[in-house]
Amino acid sequence: MGCRVAPALRIFQATLGALLYAVSPLASAHTFAQVYTLPVPFWLYAWTAAAVLIVSFVIAGLFLTGQPSADGRKPEPAGYPHRIPPRLLRTLQALSLGGLLLSMLTGFLGTRQVLLNFNMTFFWIVFVLGFTYFTALAGNLYALLNPWRVITDGLSQVLPAYGRGRFRYPAAAGYAPALLLYAGFIWLELFGRMTPFSLSSWLAAYTGLNLLAVALVGTAAWFRYGEFFSVILRLVARLAPIDFEQLPSGATGRFRLRLPLSGLLGRPADRRSLVVFVLFMLSATAFDGLHEARPWVALYWNTLYQDVFSIWLGENPFVAFPALRNGYRWWQTLWLLASPLVYLAAYLGTIEAVRRLTGCRFDRWTLAHRFLHSLLPIVLVYNVTHYYTLIQTQGVRIIALISDPFGLGWNLFGTAEWLRGTIVPDTTVVWHLQVALLLAGHVASVVVAHLEALRIFPDRRTATLSQLPMLALMVTFTVFGLWILSLPLDTGGYG
Repeated sequence: MGCRVAPALRIFQATLGALLYAVSPLASAHTFAQVYTLPVPFWLYAWTAAAVLIVSFVIAGLFLTGQPSADGRKPEPAGYPHRIPPRLLRTLQALSLGGLLLSMLTGFLGTRQVLLNFNMTFFWIVFVLGFTYFTALAGNLYALLNPWRVITDGLSQVLPAYGRGRFRYPAAAGYAPALLLYAGFIWLELFGRMTPFSLSSWLAAYTGLNLLAVALVGTAAWFRYGEFFSVILRLVARLAPIDFEQLPSGATGRFRLRLPLSGLLGRPADRRSLVVFVLFMLSATAFDGLHEARPWVALYWNTLYQDVFSIWLGENPFVAFPALRNGYRWWQTLWLLASPLVYLAAYLGTIEAVRRLTGCRFDRWTLAHRFLHSLLPIVLVYNVTHYYTLIQTQGVRIIALISDPFGLGWNLFGTAEWLRGTIVPDTTVVWHLQVALLLAGHVASVVVAHLEALRIFPDRRTATLSQLPMLALMVTFTVFGLWILSLPLDTGGYG
C-alpha cells in the first residue's frame, strides 16, 4: 500500500507548497497583465509570423539594393542644418532637472501609496517607458536634456577641471559600467519591491554616483560608457528619423533629418561589451515576460522541488517552504544574469554560420559588431509589446498626479480628478496589436540586416546567402516572443 500512497502524498505536498507560495508576502505588483485565452491557437500565429518573415526575406533579397562606398559604407548625410534655440534648450533642461528633483522630493515627503505618488508613475511609466518610445520617434533629445549631465555640466562651468576628470577612462572597460548598472536596475525593477521612498533613495544614490564618476573619468567618457540611460536611449535613437548632436559648448545643440532606421546602418558597435548590452536589453524583456509565467513558476516550485530540492529540504512543504522561498530569489537572479549569455551564444552561433556559409574574411566579432544594430528594432518592439499597456492603464494618470504630486489632496493645475478611473484594455485587441508590433519589428530587422549585408559582402548573391542564418535567428526570436506573450501568468508569483 505504501507504493500507492507515496505518489498521492507527493502530489498533495507539491500542491500545498504551491498554495503556500501563492499567498506568500513576496508577491510582485510589477505586472498588471491578466490571464486570457488566445483568440486563435498559438501555433497558427507562430506559423503565420514565420511565413511573414520568410516572405519579407525573399522580397528583400529580390528588390533591395545597396550602393556602398569603397570601404563598404554609404556616405553620411549632410551635416546638422537645424540649430536648437538656446533659450528653448535651457527651458527643457530646467524641466528635466525639475522632474528629477520633484521625483526625489515626492518620494521622501509624499504619500507612500504607489499609485498616488508622482514619482512612481513619472519615473517608471513616463520616463523609462514613454520617453524611450518617444526617443525612437523623435531622436536622442536625452543627450541634451539628461538631468544628471545638466548637473555635471553646471559644475564644470564653475570648476572646469571637474568635467575633465582625474583619470583616463580605461579602454578595456568598454560599456561594462553601464552593463552592470543596467543589470542592477532590471533586478530592482523585477524583484526590488520598489516604493516611492526607496525609488527616491535610489535616484539620490544614482545622482551621487554620476557626480563621483564624472569627477573620476570626466563627462565625455562617463556619459558614453557608464550612464546606462544614455547608452540605452542613444541606441534606441538610431531608429529615429531625427539625429541630435550636442555642441561642444553644451549651451545648445543641432539636429538633422534622415530616413527612419538609417541610423542603424554603417555604424558597427565599438566594443564587445556593447554587444552584450544590446542582447541584455532583449533578454531582460523576454525574462520579464517569462519569470512570472505559470510554466516557469511550476518548474521551480513543482518539478525542481519534487525531483531535486526535496532530497535536502525534505518532503514536508511546511518545513521546506522558507528555504524554497529564499532560494527562489537566487534562482530568478541567476537566470536574469544568465539570460544575455544565452542570447549571446545564439547570436554568435548565427554569426559563425554566416561566416562559414559565405567564406567571409571578417572574424566573428567583427561581423557581430556590424550586424548588432539590426537587432534594435526587435529590442524596441519586445519592450513595447510587453509594457505599452502600462501607459494606457497608469501612465495617463500623470495628468492628475501633476496637480497633486505628493498625494496630499492638492489640485494645483485643476487636473487632479482627470483620468482617475482605471482604463482596462481589451485583451483581444492587445494580443493582436502585440503580434502586429512583433512582426513589424522583426521585418524591420530583416530589412536592416540585409542592407547591412549589402555593405559588407561583394555581391547581392553572397549578401542574400549570408542572411539565411540571420533569418533563422529572427524566426526563432519571433516565435519565442509570441510564445512568452501567450503564456498564462501565475498571479501569486514572486517577481
